[in-house]
Amino acid sequence: MTGTETDADLALVAEEPTVRTARPALAILALAVGGFTIGTTEFMTMGVLPEIAKGVDVSVPTAGRVISAYALGVVIGVPILAFFGARLPRRGMLVGLMAAYGAFNLLSAIAPGFGVLAAARFLDGMPHGAYFGVASLVAASLVAPARRGRAVASVMLGLSVANVVGVPLATWLGQQVGWRATYVLGGALAFVTAALVLAAVPSVPGDSETSGRKEAREFFTSLQVWLTMAAGAIGFGGMFAVYSYIAKTVTVVGGLDRGTVPLFVLALGLGMVVGTPLAGELAAWSVYRSLLLSAAFGSLVLVAYFFAAPGGWTLWPVAFLVTATGSVLVVNLQLRLMDVAGGAVTLGAAMNHAALNVANALGAWLGGVVIAAGWGYRAPALVGAVLSALGLVILVWSALVHRRDGAATPA
Repeated sequence: MTGTETDADLALVAEEPTVRTARPALAILALAVGGFTIGTTEFMTMGVLPEIAKGVDVSVPTAGRVISAYALGVVIGVPILAFFGARLPRRGMLVGLMAAYGAFNLLSAIAPGFGVLAAARFLDGMPHGAYFGVASLVAASLVAPARRGRAVASVMLGLSVANVVGVPLATWLGQQVGWRATYVLGGALAFVTAALVLAAVPSVPGDSETSGRKEAREFFTSLQVWLTMAAGAIGFGGMFAVYSYIAKTVTVVGGLDRGTVPLFVLALGLGMVVGTPLAGELAAWSVYRSLLLSAAFGSLVLVAYFFAAPGGWTLWPVAFLVTATGSVLVVNLQLRLMDVAGGAVTLGAAMNHAALNVANALGAWLGGVVIAAGWGYRAPALVGAVLSALGLVILVWSALVHRRDGAATPA
């Protein structure tokens, strides 16, 4: 800094992006395509679960374990990849993650039986959270600080759009051509994403001043980090308890034709697209209060889902509300986790996805348990309502910890 620099000069420097590129919008679009790819691949399994069960000769509740296998892959993959990848060049890491994602999707497509399919889904889940974490960091580095929130939201919007466009189309494809075609589609999208990232995203170095061990120590020793992740891992499980079995709920409980399933998947996707920007507005009001409201309202919506399921099309608007409320929870949990992560940048950006995929595994597994027990395909909604209520309890616990430590109640 020289004595000739004015306040205006310093303000201008503060508004400069960390990484210069002539096409930041194109680079962020390439990263968002990755979000679209992951969103399509993760959720399309739920729409073709009956076809998968028939194809590998298992029951639908047993087939639901491939959803849990994917989610567990995310949970295990995030800390491993974040630990070893903190210093790696970020564009190269993104390309490698997407290439692996594509390869494991193709392995899923050719799986000869349930065991290989479950293993392939586990492996495919491992790059998921790390991709979103690194992509968020890269997107934030490409724009001025004042626009970083929008850049990160743009990456996440790819996941929401996937649930409106990609998942219904993949569900239709799986019903018409076969469930293996959906995983071929997922693999193709992943390889396209890798090519786009390589072509459009500038070279971004890793953080040479940090290490995986340093980040892990700071991140995992925080009680507030654990409470925030627990609120997501348990409270968000309610959405997956119903989403995992949407196909059978619509056809068996609602009495509708299987051709209507993509329309209900579309309702779930539209809820995410509407809920994501709504979450941003509510976060500007209060992140913590938004979490409380979404957890409480989410529990009530899941009870309504239970009663609306036999009504056929009556379930459509309720399904929309399930994911709209869930999106408010997800976005504000991400903000909350970033607040309490301290200097653990890479882990803080990625671990929310690990927590949410614990919710994925937990919700799908518990939903399968109550179905296998003979309680019917709408019973997972009541399981989900209980999970949302438990998430609310954990959030209240977090506030009590703040008060105990002499801090203000989180805003």
